[in-house]
Amino acid sequence: MPRIDRYILGQLLTLFGFFALVLVSVYWINRAVSLFDDLLNDGQTALVVLEFTALTLPLVISVVLPVAAFAATAYGTNRLSGESELVAMQSAGLSPWRLARPVLVFGVAVGLMVAVLVHGLVPMARARLADRSAEIAENVTAQFLRPGSFQYPTRDVTLFIRDVAADGRLLDLFIEDARNPDDRVTYTAQEALVVRTDTGPVLVLLEGMSQNLRQDPGGPRMAVTRFDEFSYDIGAMFGGRGNRGRDLRDYGTLRLLDPDAQLLEATGATPQDARREAHERIAQPLLSPVAAMIGFATLMIGSFSRFGVWRQVGWAILGLILVQFLSNAAANQVGRNPALWPVLYLPALAGAALSAGLLWIAARPRGPRGAA
Repeated sequence: MPRIDRYILGQLLTLFGFFALVLVSVYWINRAVSLFDDLLNDGQTALVVLEFTALTLPLVISVVLPVAAFAATAYGTNRLSGESELVAMQSAGLSPWRLARPVLVFGVAVGLMVAVLVHGLVPMARARLADRSAEIAENVTAQFLRPGSFQYPTRDVTLFIRDVAADGRLLDLFIEDARNPDDRVTYTAQEALVVRTDTGPVLVLLEGMSQNLRQDPGGPRMAVTRFDEFSYDIGAMFGGRGNRGRDLRDYGTLRLLDPDAQLLEATGATPQDARREAHERIAQPLLSPVAAMIGFATLMIGSFSRFGVWRQVGWAILGLILVQFLSNAAANQVGRNPALWPVLYLPALAGAALSAGLLWIAARPRGPRGAA
């Protein structure tokens, strides 16, 4: 790589490290504060809070890196212009197309970082976070299952356990579920077990009876049912995942491109939804070189000024906002109709066309010679 390319690339990487560190810190602290409040209110330790905030870090970094690439390119180009280095380079015969080469290399490098995150680290972190959330929900559930006292885990639900055996069996259990005023249900059982499932903890009642008090037009009616075994879902009551199942974002990109029956059953999604999620991940890293090129090309169209190129910086920000708006619009459109997944790549193509047009304008001769 020529020395001038190494110089520009070194400047961009230094600024990129600074902006990425600042932006990641701001985003991460913002997420950590909400997690801190939620987990500490549930009685979790500081280590659990640290683990959860660390698992959110890959997602935060993948979102911040394109913005950091744009900020580094715009600021670096502005500084090169303010210190007359761009003027010296162009006077030496380097065209805007030639000067854009190290910027493109820088953008591609950032795009590769984002690709590693969205295709590898982010799905792994999300899957681990979902598993740990389920474990935390079960631990919270176990805290509520205290013998010898009436408890109210949620509104209009009353729970009583006489005792807990050494092997974990709940003895002489009573549950009153009055969340539906027109259909109050009371459960009693000699024994009960807490069983872990994919959708959260389930209470299995053994040798018991349920009493339904319904408000019919003719007056209240009582229905009594005796059972040998009955499952009562307490996952949603204590903050578990309920029936939501797994999320498509917890799986790798290759599995989403060719989803199997197990993945579709666990997520409740269609093959088109899985492929849409995969193409969203593939398209996301493409925005990094586009953001870097927009930040560079927009600042190249301005002439030298001792006051800097802040007007061009404003246009560069508007260009990045336009590309992000197109990206959000494409994601919403594909969300309604997954068969339109090729639309996800249009924002990157539009950004690349915008950058090429700006470089073409910057490369045109200006001044009296250009007018002649």
